[in-house]
Amino acid sequence: MAARWAGGHSGAVLCLGASREGLVASGGERGELALWDGGGEGSPVGRLRLPPEDDVGAVAFCPRCPSRLYAAHGAALLLLDARALGEPVERLQVNEEEINCLALDEAGGFLAAADDSGAIKVVDVASKKACRALRHSNICSSVAFRPQRPQSLVSCGLDMQVMLWNLQKARPLWTTNLQECETEDNPQSAGQLFNPPLAHSLSVASCGNIFGCGAQDGKVRIFRVTGVKFERELEFKGHSLGVSQVLFVPETYRLLTGGNDGKVLLWDVSSDVGKQQKSPAKSLHRRKAQAPARKDGKLNKAASNDHARILPKLTIEHGEKVNWLTCTEIKGSRRVLVADQSSSISVYPLPES
Repeated sequence: MAARWAGGHSGAVLCLGASREGLVASGGERGELALWDGGGEGSPVGRLRLPPEDDVGAVAFCPRCPSRLYAAHGAALLLLDARALGEPVERLQVNEEEINCLALDEAGGFLAAADDSGAIKVVDVASKKACRALRHSNICSSVAFRPQRPQSLVSCGLDMQVMLWNLQKARPLWTTNLQECETEDNPQSAGQLFNPPLAHSLSVASCGNIFGCGAQDGKVRIFRVTGVKFERELEFKGHSLGVSQVLFVPETYRLLTGGNDGKVLLWDVSSDVGKQQKSPAKSLHRRKAQAPARKDGKLNKAASNDHARILPKLTIEHGEKVNWLTCTEIKGSRRVLVADQSSSISVYPLPES
């Protein structure tokens, strides 16, 4: 049974973020923002209504300074003080359209904001200015910095592109089109556009070399970064409808996925990707894969059949379309927090292994 955190919002909760100190932030419709103490009983410790009534589409805590909370309010970037939630400390207007995702590097020096125009604006936090503009050809739905590599980030969008970037360059180092890969691996699917793999969400494991991507076709794809490119490592069917959220549990190769089918699933991909890593948190050297992806971008036969043998370790029948997932520790054990179209947050326990 899920615990419910209520009282922070009057409309749908659209996004979640958790700090390393146990604070949880939630953003919602009509400019609503709430703070929650993860160790408490699920009552908000701070609430704010931001004018004008644009949605709060993304929130992120600074890793190095958890009292610094960033929020995407429409197309604006806001900095708030989580110790005393009130009027924004700063407001930046670097994006032109509604922001869908925020990401900070581990040092908190760079903030990336992905928006509906396909742009990713990277802000130098110290100078408060955009230092780089990256772009997808359609809505950019998700962006993430790679741990241990402050100049490197990955992104995905509704153009079905997954991209690897370096902040020193304005063009992607490597790009994969999910639809083209699907057609190459399954020629009979050519021309079938009824359920294209629009990319909704991605998450990078703590090692920095492995990341997962969830798409509209219900599939989860796991990639491995090797130098200035990445290869598909695994691919499996995760949900009967689109995968709206993916999230690697910190310091593990366990992946949480949330879908439009109302399910939250927990997968363990450690046996498939962990064998090539020293540990989830520390891996700077690549070993040869026992069954690598082909250099032409197609999956080998072993990898292409992974969807048939990989099964979820935990299935949560949440019942509502998942808007956002985050993970935090409450009273000594990990929990997954789920935001959906309701005004409350659902909290589920996670198995330790």
